[in-house]
Amino acid sequence: MEKSKGAVFTNGIIKENPVLVLVLGTCPTLATSGSVETGLGMGLAATAVLVCSNIVISLIRRFIPDKVRIPCFITVIAGFVTIVQMVLQAYVQPLYQALGLYLPLIVVNCIILGRAEMFASKNNPIDSALDGLGMGIGFTLTLVIMGTIREIIGTGSYLAGDWFGLAKGFKGIPLQGAFMPGMSIMTMVPGGFFAYAIVMAAVHYFTKDKKKIRKDFACAQCAAAGNCGSSEDAAAAEEKGKEGEK
Repeated sequence: MEKSKGAVFTNGIIKENPVLVLVLGTCPTLATSGSVETGLGMGLAATAVLVCSNIVISLIRRFIPDKVRIPCFITVIAGFVTIVQMVLQAYVQPLYQALGLYLPLIVVNCIILGRAEMFASKNNPIDSALDGLGMGIGFTLTLVIMGTIREIIGTGSYLAGDWFGLAKGFKGIPLQGAFMPGMSIMTMVPGGFFAYAIVMAAVHYFTKDKKKIRKDFACAQCAAAGNCGSSEDAAAAEEKGKEGEK
């Protein structure tokens, strides 16, 4: 069944979020989510490459031999990464320096290459553009949320440290360390894993089918159910689980 345009676009934001659900692009996620600014910059750069490369790959998919499709995809992606890199270097020098090596590594980002292989090479340009935009927004939101968590805990400020220069607008108010001392570990790799686990757990908790969880962990599904009581109790527990599903 063919998905609607809206479903294609929203699919990558939560339901198939490339970082939190498909678990792709973990390395740049952990490396660039130390602050909101670098996370947003990486997310927007990856989104631009995703959309443009998906469109081009969708347009030329019928002319690419199957045996060399991956090298062709990488070539297209590398071209757009180079353009994004040159634009950032020319107009957003601080962000270009902050992203460092992770900017050119977008070429081999498994999110972009994966969408080229799984979606753009099999669908029309409009759907491919929507898919790339949705996946890019999902990736960017994840980086911004993780960056916010790491800045709040890492700097000890209830306004997320200097979140986009927000603290600078409150002159005379001691925002830094207002409620708790900063935990510098949150700005390091272990803090990245901690924030990643929090956000991933939250997404899975709110999107997972709770009825299925109750069924899988009901007493009737346990191998030792017979040792805990009579067979009638086990049957009653199973019947109760079925009623809960309804």
